[in-house]
Amino acid sequence: MTKNSIWITGASGRLGNVLKSVLKNNVDYRVIPTDEEVDVSSLEDVQAHADLYRPNIIINCAALSNEEYCETHKAQAYKVNAIGARNLAIVSRKLNAKIIQISTDDVFNGAGENVWNEFDQPSPISVYGKSKLAGEQFVRELNPKHLIIRSSWVYGKGKSDYFSFVEEKGKNGESFEAVVNEISSPTNSKTLAKFIVSMLNSNEYGIYHASCEGKCSRFEYAQAILSNLGYDPTLVKAVVDTEGKNNSALLDNLMMEIMENYTMPHWKDDLNDYIANLKGGKK
Repeated sequence: MTKNSIWITGASGRLGNVLKSVLKNNVDYRVIPTDEEVDVSSLEDVQAHADLYRPNIIINCAALSNEEYCETHKAQAYKVNAIGARNLAIVSRKLNAKIIQISTDDVFNGAGENVWNEFDQPSPISVYGKSKLAGEQFVRELNPKHLIIRSSWVYGKGKSDYFSFVEEKGKNGESFEAVVNEISSPTNSKTLAKFIVSMLNSNEYGIYHASCEGKCSRFEYAQAILSNLGYDPTLVKAVVDTEGKNNSALLDNLMMEIMENYTMPHWKDDLNDYIANLKGGKK
């Protein structure tokens, strides 16, 4: 085992994949990426993999994150998001390893334009949010060497997301609707990955929020994507969510401010850089 052996679960997902990319040329780390070949909901599978590679850091990116699917497949959502986190916390404790649990703004209810910091009490309303909070609680209870990182509206290369949805609409010249009363902060997966890497060997534990600075609505986010890509921003039409389906929450990176150990960029600058790199053909 090397000094910095890092097991990344869910490594083919958006964040897991970019973490591999960010770490691949760093000689200080040995990266062990897994996805479907290790069932995180099986303690036996997780224990066998941990015994084989004996990592000293586990980054849990494995998640069932499709909110609509989670609502209709409750048991499966908890199996992956809660029991998976529990199993990884158990084996990391046995190895005296640090566990970094990736979580979400959906652990808060997203009501109004409230800003939620790490000391606020979570109150999820969706199955996805509830199952992710359950995963957080298992990690906190089972391994004191834990770091829980919550972010919001994460976009980037990989599986389909809101960015790719808007991009496709712009490319095809198709009109679509976006709500004006769903507020959060878009965060590039590479930007989030860089923060996670900065915390790998730190002695910081507990909960950190890691979203870009500033805020916007889904409507404003869509307009910014279209404009930066050179598409017609009037393709997106503003609507109001009157059914209370808004689960997004605006996160306050209060721990970063308190500890003075990191600063996230503004979401507009982050989005501009991401799209500039896309146009330049960079990853």
